Amino acid sequence: MRFRVRKFAHVLERLGLAMAGAASGLFVAALVGTSVAALTTQAFLLLMMIGGAVGFYLGIDTPPLPFHPHDEQAANRGDGGKIDTAEFLSAVGTFLAAASAFSSVGVIVLRHDPHIAWTWMIMAGWVIGVVMQIIAGSIARFRR
Repeated sequence: MRFRVRKFAHVLERLGLAMAGAASGLFVAALVGTSVAALTTQAFLLLMMIGGAVGFYLGIDTPPLPFHPHDEQAANRGDGGKIDTAEFLSAVGTFLAAASAFSSVGVIVLRHDPHIAWTWMIMAGWVIGVVMQIIAGSIARFRR
């Protein structure tokens, strides 16, 4: 019984992350759509929301590689030590996507009209971040 409750709670948590990702994608799409006329379609909004949902669902809760303290000593000596690619991509991707969404919400709420270059940078940060999250989640799940 306890296993089912834990599994349900984990699925509920992941669905919440997916909804947060979809909402973040919607904010970025709304900002970009107000500046770039070609990107005001419902298909673009839906694509951004689906990308955010998939990225946040897969990429935020990646199982890390096991940590071994003796590996840290080897890494300090230069004898080895591996960087967990999935964990690194997840962290950077989450930061980029969240920073882009935060910037979008700030611009929308404050009714600021940023230069088109800033809008494209926010869009690029979002896309790169979400792609990094999806890759991180895929790597972490394939190595299980």
